[in-house]
Amino acid sequence: MQFFLNGNEVSCDTNPERSLLQYLREDKHITSVKDGCSAQAACGACMVEVDGKPRLACVTRMSSLENAHITTIDGWPENVRQILGRAFVDAGAVQCGFCTPGMLTRTKILLENNPSPTRQEIIAALKQNVCRCTGYVKIIEAIELAARALRAGRGIELYAPGKVGTRQPKYDAWYKAIGQSPFTNDLTLPDMLFGALRMSDYPRARVLSISTEKAAGMPGVERILTAADVPGQRKIGLIENDWPLFIAAGEITHSISDVLACVVAASEEQARAAAATIEIAYEELPVVSDMEIAARGGIQVHDDRPNLAKECFLKRGCNPDADAILAASAHVARGVFTTQRVEHAFLEPECAIAEPWVMDADVRTAARRNALTPEGASRAQDAGVKIYTQSQGPYEDRRQLALLLGLPESRINVVLLASGGGFGGKEDLTVQGFAALAAYLIRRPVKVRLTRTESITMHPKRHPFIMEYAVGCDRHGKLTAVKARLQADTGSYLSVGCKVIERAVSHAAGAYFVPCMDVEGRAWYTNNIPSGAMRGFGVNQVVFAMESCIAELCEKGGFDRWQFRYDNALVEGSLFASGQILHNVAVRETLQSLKDDFYRHRYTGIACSIKNCGVGNGMKDECEIKVEIAAPDHIVLHHGWSEMGQGVDTVAVQMLCDKTGIQPEYVTVRVETRFEARAGMTTSSRGTSLLGNAVLNAVAKILADMDTGKTIADLVGKTYPGYWCCDWSTEIGSSDPRENAASMPRAGSTPPCSDPPCIHYSYSYAAQLVILNEESGRIERIVAAHDAGRIVNPTLFEGQVQGSVHMGIGYALSEDLPMKDGRLVHTRFRELGLVPIADVPEIVVKAVEVHDPHGPYGAKGIGEIGLVATAAAIADAYAQYDGERRYTLPLKPVQKQER
Repeated sequence: MQFFLNGNEVSCDTNPERSLLQYLREDKHITSVKDGCSAQAACGACMVEVDGKPRLACVTRMSSLENAHITTIDGWPENVRQILGRAFVDAGAVQCGFCTPGMLTRTKILLENNPSPTRQEIIAALKQNVCRCTGYVKIIEAIELAARALRAGRGIELYAPGKVGTRQPKYDAWYKAIGQSPFTNDLTLPDMLFGALRMSDYPRARVLSISTEKAAGMPGVERILTAADVPGQRKIGLIENDWPLFIAAGEITHSISDVLACVVAASEEQARAAAATIEIAYEELPVVSDMEIAARGGIQVHDDRPNLAKECFLKRGCNPDADAILAASAHVARGVFTTQRVEHAFLEPECAIAEPWVMDADVRTAARRNALTPEGASRAQDAGVKIYTQSQGPYEDRRQLALLLGLPESRINVVLLASGGGFGGKEDLTVQGFAALAAYLIRRPVKVRLTRTESITMHPKRHPFIMEYAVGCDRHGKLTAVKARLQADTGSYLSVGCKVIERAVSHAAGAYFVPCMDVEGRAWYTNNIPSGAMRGFGVNQVVFAMESCIAELCEKGGFDRWQFRYDNALVEGSLFASGQILHNVAVRETLQSLKDDFYRHRYTGIACSIKNCGVGNGMKDECEIKVEIAAPDHIVLHHGWSEMGQGVDTVAVQMLCDKTGIQPEYVTVRVETRFEARAGMTTSSRGTSLLGNAVLNAVAKILADMDTGKTIADLVGKTYPGYWCCDWSTEIGSSDPRENAASMPRAGSTPPCSDPPCIHYSYSYAAQLVILNEESGRIERIVAAHDAGRIVNPTLFEGQVQGSVHMGIGYALSEDLPMKDGRLVHTRFRELGLVPIADVPEIVVKAVEVHDPHGPYGAKGIGEIGLVATAAAIADAYAQYDGERRYTLPLKPVQKQER
């Protein structure tokens, strides 16, 4: 067939049923066109222009393109690409960037046909394009900016001052916008093979046999890997080593997330075809499908451990006990609240590429030139693995991969590429272990990626909770006691379930001071797919329950809902639910920001939130970085954090440049474990504080040299280490700030807090207001007042809150990933319940700045707290509108009232 691609006539001979997306990416290596939904026509990341109209390349067959004119972002006139790309960068519309090329394509076609679109016309045009990061607010603003620039015939200048507190453009945003910053699946290595996984057919069954003979004879198959091929430790995990890379014959599966074999072949198509022919014989077994069955016992999910994965207790201030205090309270609100399983729905599915690797640079160079000496050849035989990935913790990946392969960590080199969204869903290993094992054994590069269905099936989700709450107050509206019993379904593997239930317990009273706390939390193994980290980390669930009880107390006692929250809010020196004395508290400040709007509108819902920064709770939070002065105009910042849209690279560059005077455009960020710039998992809203403090530690050393009269040019060749650590946090229930410390502090560590226990080094605070339309009951506006300490970058701050609120709306109203008898009810992206752009209300962000002494420049984390209060505020608004209290997420739709 013949057609035109980016202005050039093309003649090709290919399968007419093949998709345009496959042709562009695999044959033409045009990787600006992304694959986000595996041909489900549900995300818009693959959008291209065909004969002047937007088309989804993943479902456009090659047979339909005879004589067509196909244009990708790579074939645009440079002035158009510059204006549209810069508009998205300037407006802050690029977060992870995976969806942006598709968004830009739709923008170009829209503005060519309608140079002055209204906001509603922009929204209508983007109905096929999904963004999980931004909440769409800044995307709309970017399109309006681009339209103005095109109409005026002028370019868009990007202002990059490199100062803290300014709207520094996001690091690498321009290249992400135009699709030129590679994600893992965009890479192709010479002589690369492809892996495909054979997953379990049953949530719980004994595997009687695994027959691979037919698959081994299929075209292109290089090798089939099973449990017997793992040279090291087969079970791994973030906290507990309970997750096997493969289930072996004779063993019992734990969920449909389990993998039994990995086929490695010359092409992905061949690998998947062969994997489908692997024959597995099972003995199906009874399923532990919910927490009630898990608690009853009789059936164990794991042979070597009980179904109770973790229990956590918090009791303080209850004399004689919580029941007595509640009985003496003027008003008591009680309820059993349930929340659902939620898929992260990041736009970029998981992918990893591994290749043989040796630490010695000379051996690597000689091997590439086929010039190895006998000694070099011997050393090359001891090769480890280099792996390209988009995970949330490269050093944690390295640790687990070393265990799997039975190698020292020095022989594993993890190279972190940009991540197309994470939200906690890329903390656990998924494809990395299979790619690393295949490359290590076969001694060739191997790519393993998940389809969207496989991704939904495999990686851990937000924990479903069941929460029994009783909250009391006196006749003046002062809270007296909270008694709560929390149950969380952690699924087939622990992941971070123990930490999620700890976080839920410690935050069980929300943003309020309560004299008596009696909370028990339990996480249960089931045969459901695993639950793990997701934005909010257990706090969203308990805030929904706590705020719902507060709303009921206000109704019972006739209390003003805003004033009740203000009167009970945590303040400077308050005792938090966990027993920690808080400082730099901003709950009341956020409430003050909402006060006028609260009283101005008839139907409103309000909720407050607190969210920790840092893992804490007895675990060390630490960060090492290195600033390499490679040339006067080339500074390399080595760190270990994952950039997944939140802007951690940008914040680090701003802090590096703020006092040194280094130009931001001179700075390159590099995350590669062989440089030993260690960090933990990118989680718990801690990246800004840990990385920022470590950067400032290095900056102090650079400035000390510059104070002697040296310039940056004089420092070429030097590398400056930076370090920061909080190793003085304590577990819930302990009082000694050193009792659970992993090690004593070293240079760069901050002294412990003066009022133990110190569960976390920092907290951020927020209040949100939901305003309903008086006639329809639909959400018209959400006002989000958020404390971020010192706001390092206002554009990133606004974008994080807007995106979080959008995610919180989905959590409240529509997002759900139900399971029945250990199986997913659906695995389609379109059915996840994401809120489409047409249903996003106005989101107003109000900034509050109460500086934190442990934060760089006083900054606090903001990545998670943006959606903690959203569902609770919407539930309150709905109850105000139709008088019905709701105890389950997603919420029952509001009942339109006759006025």
